Amino acid sequence: MTIKMIKEAYYLRNIFILFLFSYSWNINAQKYDDYFVNKTLRLDYIFSGNDTKQVIGLDELSETDHWAGRRHHLAELPLKGNGQITVRDAKTKTTLYKTSFSSLFQEWVQTDEAKKVTRSFQNSFLVPYPQKEVEIQITLLDNKKQVVSELKHVVNPTDILIHKMDNKKTSPYEYLLKSGSYEDCIDIAILGEGYTDKESRLLKKDAQIAVESLFRHEPFKSLKSRFNIALVNSPSEESGISTPRLNEWKDTQFNSHFDTFYSERYLTTNQTKKIHEVLAGIPYEHIIVLANSTVYGGGGIYNAFTLTSSHHSFFEPVVVHEFGHSFGGLADEYFYENDATTDTYDLKTEPWEQNVTTLVNFSEKWEDMLAKGTPVPTPAAEQKDYKIGVFEGAAYSAKGIYKSATDCRMRTNTAEAFCPVCQRALERLIRFYTEK
Repeated sequence: MTIKMIKEAYYLRNIFILFLFSYSWNINAQKYDDYFVNKTLRLDYIFSGNDTKQVIGLDELSETDHWAGRRHHLAELPLKGNGQITVRDAKTKTTLYKTSFSSLFQEWVQTDEAKKVTRSFQNSFLVPYPQKEVEIQITLLDNKKQVVSELKHVVNPTDILIHKMDNKKTSPYEYLLKSGSYEDCIDIAILGEGYTDKESRLLKKDAQIAVESLFRHEPFKSLKSRFNIALVNSPSEESGISTPRLNEWKDTQFNSHFDTFYSERYLTTNQTKKIHEVLAGIPYEHIIVLANSTVYGGGGIYNAFTLTSSHHSFFEPVVVHEFGHSFGGLADEYFYENDATTDTYDLKTEPWEQNVTTLVNFSEKWEDMLAKGTPVPTPAAEQKDYKIGVFEGAAYSAKGIYKSATDCRMRTNTAEAFCPVCQRALERLIRFYTEK
């Protein structure tokens, strides 16, 4: 090969690399106005199955005014979650938008009940409303990050059967915090559960306590100007929350109850579609539901909802803890001494949550935050010597899973703050949503 041929080959190689880089950049830097309009497409699905087989079924499509979600980083995922939704151009298959989530169904699949019976769960997700026909792909993953169920379907934005929600019937709401437009800020909606019309003042008082509690914690405190919080009127017929173990059943807006999966303090609802119907027409991305109860408990599911008992003495730390789950995708850092391991996490797989590790791929986590010479794992006896370490015992298991600190808001109700690793994870997420 001559020198001239070598130079030409080198030139063509550089042009090809530049083309690939440009192509990759365009995929990950979609412009919102090129593909979407200022509306929301709500996707309602039914997840059903048991411990061996899971199926996704499409329930309903709905159109509402406003898109309160991000308008940048459209084709990127800040967290992988236990499930993912991808929106593609129906013709070119170009990825236009991605989001991730977890679900109550995926938790239930790991319970003993799932070995005996098949059940179904509601799930609702929000994506920007497309200008043209798109392909929606929704995927469920197991704890080994393997695909266990998947559904693809095409959405034509002019389909007459897409339910156009009546914005004249939007639930009454008021802002408890208004930092800017819904296009620029992270929008949180707070709903009441088990509050009657006569208890609306009590709900507002409880909601204000929740907001104050959240913004006492970093990084929410420093980045408060990036949030809007709306209190939405959602009265129930009866006051209080259902507690099955006490044979107490209440007629409430979202049919939430304690004893989820027979766990006394696990407070959840399967009526997620109803929650989103109440919120239709209101700019929102994340949801906090306050339960009018003195019973201790709560639940938080990533990109689904936070649900917390508002009249227990631990209300303030618990609502922040559960929001760490639902907003931040953070894992629980506590564990049970008698349980060496659980089936929730696979010890040969690195968890997607940023605050726990199995050390399978620790470089993805907080390895860069360790002080020089920090032993990995870090002996519990040396916890006072290391502000950030790798301490065994987290995510319900006493063995094989590690956290960065001996105490954190994601571990106990008495911790004063999120640990540095959780704070960094939350800050990264806030900046992902609000910065181009």
